[in-house]
Amino acid sequence: MKQQKHWYDYLFILTPIYIGLGFFNILFAWVGLVFFFAPLILACTRWNKVYCNLLCDRGQFFTLLGGRFGLSRKRDMPKWMRSKAFRYGFLVFFLVMFLVMLWNTYLVFAGARDLAQVVKLLWTFKVPWHFAYHGTVFSPGVAQFAFGFYSIMLTSTLIGLVMMALFKPRSWCVFCPMGTMTQLICKAKAGKQG
Repeated sequence: MKQQKHWYDYLFILTPIYIGLGFFNILFAWVGLVFFFAPLILACTRWNKVYCNLLCDRGQFFTLLGGRFGLSRKRDMPKWMRSKAFRYGFLVFFLVMFLVMLWNTYLVFAGARDLAQVVKLLWTFKVPWHFAYHGTVFSPGVAQFAFGFYSIMLTSTLIGLVMMALFKPRSWCVFCPMGTMTQLICKAKAGKQG
């Protein structure tokens, strides 16, 4: 018997749309804040990890590419990549990179630094992205945040694609910073109830 599809089964389309929009206009990167805050807000409510389990467009995208399209080797990840130490270490690294991005944004807002129209892949390699910025009525800091946030989203998507190809389709989910944070929120909630 074929399982009935729900509206949330089609959220995978948001990943390529988001990446594509940011390619043409970097200010669309701001939309990514929805993907950033939704899992945390849902985890703080009674919904717990429903975002990761049902609503994550990126997880669905990796499942589609790796499962249905067979682009995954479907192998288990190395044990060290599944460890708590790696997950929490990656979360700390991610948060540090996020704070650096916020600091750079602040510097542009404050006028201490010029707008850098680059996307940093893997938090290291500066890729010119000037074609995606067409000016705005807002402060250049608004665009700086967009370049930084898009860098984080594009980098994490690329890491997820590599993980999907080398291992099981949703291998990225094992150490996804948002998944780790929602898990910590759920554990804290369970501790308060217990």
